[in-house]
Amino acid sequence: MLSFLRVVKMTNNEEKRSAVRRMQEYIMAHYQEEVTLPDLAKAALYSPWHALRAFSELVGKTPMEYLRAVRLSSAAKQLRDTNWSVLDIALASAFGSHEGFTKAFSREFAISPQRYRKETPPIPLFSYYPVRNRPATPTQEKGNESMASTVIFTQVIERPARKLILKRGIKAEDYFAYCEEVGCEIWGILESIKGALYESIGVWLPQGMRQPGTSEYCQGVEVPVDFSGAIPEGFDVINLPACKYLVFNGEPYDDDVFEEAIETAWNAIEKYDPKLYGWEWAPEAGPRFQLAPVGARGYIEGVPVREIRK
Repeated sequence: MLSFLRVVKMTNNEEKRSAVRRMQEYIMAHYQEEVTLPDLAKAALYSPWHALRAFSELVGKTPMEYLRAVRLSSAAKQLRDTNWSVLDIALASAFGSHEGFTKAFSREFAISPQRYRKETPPIPLFSYYPVRNRPATPTQEKGNESMASTVIFTQVIERPARKLILKRGIKAEDYFAYCEEVGCEIWGILESIKGALYESIGVWLPQGMRQPGTSEYCQGVEVPVDFSGAIPEGFDVINLPACKYLVFNGEPYDDDVFEEAIETAWNAIEKYDPKLYGWEWAPEAGPRFQLAPVGARGYIEGVPVREIRK
């Protein structure tokens, strides 16, 4: 009986997480339209009351609070990157008026839309993290077997000399420890920085780029060498030399098994011998980096290398 109850509880939890993830996906696909709780409940296959309760429990926001955060962060990027009028952005973000949008934006980011457009300081933008299932051990083992057979694609890319704006941790060696030390809001701030060369990254800093009493793992964003924009409070800036990277890209995967996808890539990196192809690892040449794990594109990680001179 105890074993049966344990299985039922796990199944119910997985069902709830899947329902909430469907609501998240619906919001991300329709946030520029009118979205109601009945719409989300239909996507979740729940009653409106159960949909509201499940979403709030697993996400920490009500569906409407979540929807507003998505809309306002999208609007902030449009203010930063386009010449659209504030009214046009407000209407495109499903706000009914300039006044209502300005009030909501100012409350969310502690700065008015007009001032934000003029100064574009770093602000905590919304970051999308789908609620994920935690499969039972037999399913997880099956997932591991499946991931172990995936193909890992590799390519060499070159990064120019640049700067890295980063938030250091204390002792963190990976993403989860970093979030415990620093919090999970750093990504949104990094994503708001105007003038970034590429998307934000998690990095493992070589010893020469660390400071005493700070972590190996950090999160940051690369900007041009001549970057002169605002640096978020509590963040550091370091210079990165030009560097080549061997990039490992796994196959697309189900978001529920993202940890297995990362582990599969790490196993491939550990076994990979770059000397067979005329390269060697160059750990002090730059930080090893990972992109945000997105199942649709596969897990992506870059390791610094240098060409072997003959």
